[in-house]
Amino acid sequence: MTESARRLAASGAGLALLGVALGAFGAHGLESRLSPADLGAFETAVRYQMYHALGLFGVAWLADGTGHALVVRGGLLLVAGTAVFSGTLYLLVLSGASWLGAVTPVGGVMQLAGWLLVLLGSVQRPADTP
Repeated sequence: MTESARRLAASGAGLALLGVALGAFGAHGLESRLSPADLGAFETAVRYQMYHALGLFGVAWLADGTGHALVVRGGLLLVAGTAVFSGTLYLLVLSGASWLGAVTPVGGVMQLAGWLLVLLGSVQRPADTP
């Protein structure tokens, strides 16, 4: 497995680990302390984090198989976008800093861009492949 693929897989595992922990925290530690709307936002953050954590395993496999730089760059954007998207939702709910709601969509756009790069890298041949 290439170093890039290994890092993407490790990022996916780390995001999944944190997602399970935060999901349990939300369900058991925050359920009685948050409004239904805030709990829903927290659950959305966990759900998107887990989707992208699992997706990163596929991206790592694809990066290892294709060696395409766009796939690797897309995976990195997915990691960063998930940190921004889910991270701002967690902070918004836990801190009440409403201005973070304006930052959350930036993470979503980063995730979209990451998946676009993965898509392009999966259908294009790398420049050094005949």
